[in-house]
Amino acid sequence: MDYPRYHKEIVSDLMNGKFILASDQKFVSLKDNAPFYEKFFKESFGNAIEVKSDYAFLISYDTAEQLSRDICIFFAILCYELDKDGKNFLEEIQYAEFENEKVDSYFENSAYAELIASNNQLKSSESRRDFMRTLGRRNIVERNGDNRFTFTQAYKVFVDFAGDFAKGKLSVSSEEAEL
Repeated sequence: MDYPRYHKEIVSDLMNGKFILASDQKFVSLKDNAPFYEKFFKESFGNAIEVKSDYAFLISYDTAEQLSRDICIFFAILCYELDKDGKNFLEEIQYAEFENEKVDSYFENSAYAELIASNNQLKSSESRRDFMRTLGRRNIVERNGDNRFTFTQAYKVFVDFAGDFAKGKLSVSSEEAEL
């Protein structure tokens, strides 16, 4: 069987939770073969694939996965703190370069100290550095040296999720509502 160009790399990246960005040569092959990959991931793994104009990612229905939750918490706190600091958080996330020390300052002085302290990925400067390396491996941030980073377009997944959550667009099953 003939597979699309970069098939093995595309499958490996997506199965490892990595976003494929439009700047990556694999993205063109993925986008040009989107129907094939939709069917491939659904039938092979029971997963869905989202291909946007500037990134692609795999949707897993594994409810034990905690990284997405931690990323959402990170973005929620960072956006809150940027807003509190008088900055347009969407513009900052989309265009600004961040320094680890400034992010640490936001998290160490946050009103959400209890939530941060209870989250193993966010509770300390060291754990946040490890977390940022994870975000880098997943193509959510791009490292600009040891202490600086920018967000890739993949941030939109988490900001859109937060927006939907805030607007009540996420449905809750009747079993969950009863708990």
